[in-house]
Amino acid sequence: MYGSEAWTITNKFKKKLEAVEMWFLRRMLKIPWTAKKTNERVLQEAQSKRSLLDKIRKRQATFFGHIMRQEKLEILIITGMMTGRRCRGRQRERLTDGMAKWLGIGCVVAMLQKTKMRQVWGRLIANAM
Repeated sequence: MYGSEAWTITNKFKKKLEAVEMWFLRRMLKIPWTAKKTNERVLQEAQSKRSLLDKIRKRQATFFGHIMRQEKLEILIITGMMTGRRCRGRQRERLTDGMAKWLGIGCVVAMLQKTKMRQVWGRLIANAM
């Protein structure tokens, strides 16, 4: 999870994270890959639930709030508000887009305003978990 605060989590990457989490559980429980056990059955045996993605999202949100409360160059980089023309083709998904979707905030601008208020941002992260 080193550096996970800066990852952009797309649907494809989300599936890979869930797969590697299940692989970790199967390795810890010493279940061979040839065993015909569903992921739900493995989770029941481990007496746990999928938590890797939630932990990464929480780390991202706390780091994002920390960066946005400072008045430095990192704000421009994370929000993507750089001058110039964008490249051709489909726009890439940004960290802020995924964060707004996970927190349930429709507008990125509203999310950026909420990061300035530390208590509100903390409650927002706790409710999203």
